Amino acid sequence: MKKGKVFVISGPSGVGKGTLCHELMRKYPSLAQTTVSVTTRAPRPGETEGKHYYFRSEAEFDKMLKEGLFLETVDKFTHRYGTLFSEVEQVLDGGKNVILEIEMIGGANVKKHIPEAVLIFILPPTLEALTARITGRGSETESEIRLRQAQVEKEFDQAAPYEYFVVNDVLDDAVENVKAIIVAEGLKDALSDVKQNYFGRD
Repeated sequence: MKKGKVFVISGPSGVGKGTLCHELMRKYPSLAQTTVSVTTRAPRPGETEGKHYYFRSEAEFDKMLKEGLFLETVDKFTHRYGTLFSEVEQVLDGGKNVILEIEMIGGANVKKHIPEAVLIFILPPTLEALTARITGRGSETESEIRLRQAQVEKEFDQAAPYEYFVVNDVLDDAVENVKAIIVAEGLKDALSDVKQNYFGRD
């Protein structure tokens, strides 16, 4: 059975990564799977252990980190999040693709551990459009919005490892573009694998 591939989705805060991934999985559920991450924050109303997250204490998270169980981790505000090697490998070994919606620093760590991982960066149509989206949420102050704008430029400067750049202007178009990337990457194959499949030899 051909193993699946890891696809990392990253981009600036407010660009709509979560919405894009949710819509992609809704429209094309057989295209890939997501994994359950570990977090040190408390469950929110309606969240279930093992379905939304694995909820662990700081001490438990530290223990898992020392044991090398994480593919990547990130500190976000006052909490920590991590992707488990075991979660990713389970999906890949089943021949399915994995989608990880994670921060750029996490994407770089994934690429370090899994060189064949495919990194996709989600862009806003313009910086002004991104600012409008963030402002529309009504959860950030003006100073926080300025900090996020500065962060966007910093993230662009760090985006060299990313192989694909998808503009999220019209959501359906962005979904179709990410789908096309996943499909195209799935068609890639080593000549030795093709010969093995067709002729039973390397």
